[in-house]
Amino acid sequence: MAANALYDITYGLYVVGCWSGHKPAGCIVNTCFQVTSENPRLAICLNKNNFTLNCIKKNPRFCISIISEDTDPFVISSFGFRSARDADKYEDFGYEELDGVPAVNGNFCGRLVVEASEFIDCGTHDIVVCRLVSSYGGSGVPMTYAYYHNVIKGNAPKNAPTYRAPEKSAVSPEPAKGNRKFRCDVCGYVVESETDLPEDFVCPVCGMNRSHFVEVES
Repeated sequence: MAANALYDITYGLYVVGCWSGHKPAGCIVNTCFQVTSENPRLAICLNKNNFTLNCIKKNPRFCISIISEDTDPFVISSFGFRSARDADKYEDFGYEELDGVPAVNGNFCGRLVVEASEFIDCGTHDIVVCRLVSSYGGSGVPMTYAYYHNVIKGNAPKNAPTYRAPEKSAVSPEPAKGNRKFRCDVCGYVVESETDLPEDFVCPVCGMNRSHFVEVES
């Protein structure tokens, strides 16, 4: 089945904030849409292995922060490439409580406080249908997935419904001088350099150090 048309479906980026007991948890999602206009219902999609999904099933009220092009990219790396099972994703940013749920600090287009009402089994993922409790305005231009891929050069984590495995080339040409490429093995960010990356280089998307970068074919 040709999947190329699937890559043209548009998406945004959102931070889901919820409680894990008395601790804030959350993750990045790229699937969030409004289902109804009256008594608004929304829906998001989460991988069944996602710790945040388990938290929402226990504490159904949560926050959706709409990521803008001005949002600190390290918010994406912290919430998108680490698990709340063993990491405090809010440590570097802090949070405020909105109607009883944690909302990570930062620049966002807006916030939606919702309460889950239904979980739809879609095999590897669950669709979470929720009712709108309240909304808060923000500022900026919503970050699309195309912007994330083409401008920030970020990739989807493996739990995302839009994850794509890295393509392997059948041909191994000699790299052009001054056009070496290094890819982060955590988030997929690619950087070009004429020489080896400096030892203190840090991935601008996920914050990983030089040891996570491997040279790839140009």
